[in-house]
Amino acid sequence: MKENVLKKKSLTFAVRIVNLSKYLRENKKEFTLSDQVLRSGTAIGAMVYEAERAESTPDFIHKMKVAEKEANETLYWLELLKETQYITGVEHDSMNNDTIELIKMLVSSIKTVRTNYKQQNA
Repeated sequence: MKENVLKKKSLTFAVRIVNLSKYLRENKKEFTLSDQVLRSGTAIGAMVYEAERAESTPDFIHKMKVAEKEANETLYWLELLKETQYITGVEHDSMNNDTIELIKMLVSSIKTVRTNYKQQNA
């Protein structure tokens, strides 16, 4: 069975987000922003996993679009954490780059599935 790179990367990213949230809570005593980034950052992988068992191609596309939206929201929370100096620029850049990589993978997957779906139903 082919390895699902997006699934693996989204899980690895979720682990990083959980660790970031723990760091913010334990070392910075920041709870509100840590909850927000935890929610959106872990939702990416959850939606990718859900999409794997989608009921139809449109359902798959919808779940992947939700994952893309959650990734975009995560960019916002990471930027806010940097601007409020809860994380450093280096910490931000590392997480931000991973988020952008996930977005690119999601967009690519969505485009591929949409194209194939349209061709099959033409």
